[in-house]
Amino acid sequence: MSTHTITATVPSYVLDQWWTPAEDSRTAEVRDANTGEAMLRFGAEGLDLGEVLAHARAVGQRELGALTLHERALKLKELALFLNSRRDELNALSHRTGATAVDNMVDIDGGIGVLFTYSSKGRRELPNSNVIQDGGVEPLSKDGSFIGTHIHTRIPGAAVQINAFNFPVWGMLEKFAPAFIAGVPTIVKPATPTGYVTEAAVRIMIESGILPAGSLQLISGSARGMLDVMDYRDLLAFTGSASTAQSLKAHPNVVTGGVRFTAETDSLNAAILGPDAVEGTEEFEAFVKAVVTEMTVKAGQKCTAIRRTIVPEGQREAVARAVSARLDSRVVLGDPRAEGVTMGALASLDQLRDVRGAVEELIAAGGELAYGTLDAPTVRTASGEEAVVEHGAFMSPVLLSWADGDAEAVHSREAFGPVTSLLGYTDVAEAVRLAARGAGSLVATVCTNDPEVARELTTGIAGHHGRVHLLNRETARSSTGHGSPMPQLVHGGPGRAGGGEELGGIRAVMHHMQRTALQGSPNLVTAVTGVWQTGADRRIAGSPDYGAEAGNVHPFRKSLAELRIGDALASDLRQVTQEDITAFANTTGDTFYAHTNPEAAAANPFFPGTVAHGYLLVAWGAGLFVEPAPGPVLANYGLENLRFVTPVAAGDSIRITLTAMKITPRVTDEYGEVAWDAVIHNQEGEIVATYHVLTLVEKEDTLYRGWTG
Repeated sequence: MSTHTITATVPSYVLDQWWTPAEDSRTAEVRDANTGEAMLRFGAEGLDLGEVLAHARAVGQRELGALTLHERALKLKELALFLNSRRDELNALSHRTGATAVDNMVDIDGGIGVLFTYSSKGRRELPNSNVIQDGGVEPLSKDGSFIGTHIHTRIPGAAVQINAFNFPVWGMLEKFAPAFIAGVPTIVKPATPTGYVTEAAVRIMIESGILPAGSLQLISGSARGMLDVMDYRDLLAFTGSASTAQSLKAHPNVVTGGVRFTAETDSLNAAILGPDAVEGTEEFEAFVKAVVTEMTVKAGQKCTAIRRTIVPEGQREAVARAVSARLDSRVVLGDPRAEGVTMGALASLDQLRDVRGAVEELIAAGGELAYGTLDAPTVRTASGEEAVVEHGAFMSPVLLSWADGDAEAVHSREAFGPVTSLLGYTDVAEAVRLAARGAGSLVATVCTNDPEVARELTTGIAGHHGRVHLLNRETARSSTGHGSPMPQLVHGGPGRAGGGEELGGIRAVMHHMQRTALQGSPNLVTAVTGVWQTGADRRIAGSPDYGAEAGNVHPFRKSLAELRIGDALASDLRQVTQEDITAFANTTGDTFYAHTNPEAAAANPFFPGTVAHGYLLVAWGAGLFVEPAPGPVLANYGLENLRFVTPVAAGDSIRITLTAMKITPRVTDEYGEVAWDAVIHNQEGEIVATYHVLTLVEKEDTLYRGWTG
């Protein structure tokens, strides 16, 4: 093993500058996982964590708060593109952690993909503001002068993330992306063995010039004491061991101080082979492939890897043979820098000792070694030679077969490496029971082509798992896999898995925001939310009450620069005749009896006789509010929340009131979205229908300025 003196220390990035501890401070040594060569030191002795946190709360909050949700989401896309252009640097460095090209795709490409996904979802699903109205409005007074709703606003502190060694890039970015969109600054504390890869990613992010000051800080070393300076304004997101999570969760500032805490920890995930998926079926083949993939990607160092492979007892030997054969034919163990290597080293020698120790315990508890060895394996070195590398953290894949599927150790001891245990079950109920013995897991795969088996297994295990992956011949090629959390879906699990929740699309953004009940008058609630509320003031075009200013025009003649929340149009009445109803029925083919058969319609308790089609009323509503000349309104792209309230009979009349409810400029386009509140009334003033009309409107009236027809 190399013993030369290391002078380089992985720096931290704090207070918007790079910082390195004093030379005589305590630091940890980091080695190349493939060769054991000493590379760097890692430490943060002397760093004032309170000052780091204060900088995030002050500078980071201020600079992020100057941007809207959409502006921050767009910066994530810019950051993803910049990181993508420097991906080769990160890949080369990551090879030193034992990561292969496939591993880097999962970690580095996957992390960049999270940025792209959150950028897109943030701009598509959130308002271009800093307040999100959550849900509808509750009337709190009879006259409508006092209403209530809920809003989301960002928490006023920092998001501190403590990450595991296995995903130095993805682990950081999947937490950073939703916090950044929410407008909450992030402090990153990576694990020591692979933290130099995180530091390289942060350095690239800082060099991009895209990030606002204070929005991202990095602690390359111990962050012990961070919880001491955190309070209810802050959030701590932890990924790592269950024991460390429990220690953090017991801190007074979490228990009584209000620090928001989420954890993703140990997980004895399961894969269940359905009784129909016998040897020779496509499901059997897909199952074996999934098990081997989860044993070897990242050398099995994944919180989502398959630890318990649960199969029909009669298939246990067949599965063992098939897994062994696939390992023999597909796995080339060695230095990822060598051509043809498909599985690299574990992240460190300490990790190698831990995994070997766990396997020894499992064997002592009844596991039989069905594949692999605990001896140092022969591997392919960086030069392409086959050799036993004395100081590399290499380990053979290990398959343990259990005669007793109820052995306590297999359901409680995790070997965090290329290891899985093979258990047999007699019926579906027993498979459910065995899976549940993991006491809470991140994910389970159910492999079957039998819908009833899929239903029984899923409903039986879902309460114990954060995600259930259904695998059959239809998804074998398209599935993203058992072990790949997707940014659109929740990542987390109950019980042993930590009880936390990450990702899940916009849900993760909301985790960094406070949900607050808001009560007040429609005008004041409109002012806070940026969404027009029923009962709030509005300016009806053409009304004497509007005033004589230039804005007193049809709202469809206004660009986003001119349009304001509350700008409205009230139409005249239009009478509905039986001839209109019949013509619409004949033209559309909708000859439902309520529109065409007076006797049958009268017998229906909902109708007074034949009534107008709801869609006829909506179509006429458009005719009553549309301004036909070309102008700032470019397109109608849909309706939302359509409800028909009061039927309209022949002889009745309708009118419509259209109000600009929500205006969302798009940061990347020359137009934005306007949601209009539409209410159709009859001649008696009763509400006939309510809905929202969605239009695309120019930011500036440029395309048809001066149009005369």
